[in-house]
Amino acid sequence: MVVACSRVDRNPDEVTIIAVSKTVGPAQIAEAIAAGIHQFGENRTLLLKQRQEMFPEEMWHFIGSIQTNKIRDFVGRATLVHSVASKRALQMISARAHDLELVQQVLVEVNVSGEASKDGVKPEQLPELLELATQLINIEICGLMTMAPQGDEAAARRTFSGLRDLRDHYAPRYSGSPTVKLCELSMGMTEDYVLAVEEGATILRIGRGIWSEPPLQGYQS
Repeated sequence: MVVACSRVDRNPDEVTIIAVSKTVGPAQIAEAIAAGIHQFGENRTLLLKQRQEMFPEEMWHFIGSIQTNKIRDFVGRATLVHSVASKRALQMISARAHDLELVQQVLVEVNVSGEASKDGVKPEQLPELLELATQLINIEICGLMTMAPQGDEAAARRTFSGLRDLRDHYAPRYSGSPTVKLCELSMGMTEDYVLAVEEGATILRIGRGIWSEPPLQGYQS
């Protein structure tokens, strides 16, 4: 990660690494905490709820597809919800946050690549969600998230640069907004994080690269 940042003259401190912990148990999470990792990502609401209760001092991110009947399990527990992909989900998260008297930070997931297998709004649908968020005082949209096609470096780079271009296009429109602050770009996983960093990622979602034996080098440098 440090090498990738240096290639494009970026400060590594600009990039946050989320340890995706869905494949490991509490003992490994405790070891990771002892080693200095304090931000974790879960894609299942039940696991996020259980682990946030086990390790309440750590920062837990919800990165999975949103089922509206499970929203109460992560609102208020998740530091950041990465995967808002509909107006209904945004409204229901806001309503739950209102009940809890808090502001829930979220990202809008955008299907930049256009793959049918990927979740997320189409790029042309993004303005509708951003405008809706300006009316929801219990929501803060902190940025955008995407997933790139696997096994195709050129397509992955286009996807990451496309998300960055969307952020750069819409961010000036919401300068000063209390509910839309398009700063973050959550993109890049173990197999493509280098490309993501080079294209402007501020959040990486790393699973195998952290928990493999031995782990990949450079994540905490």
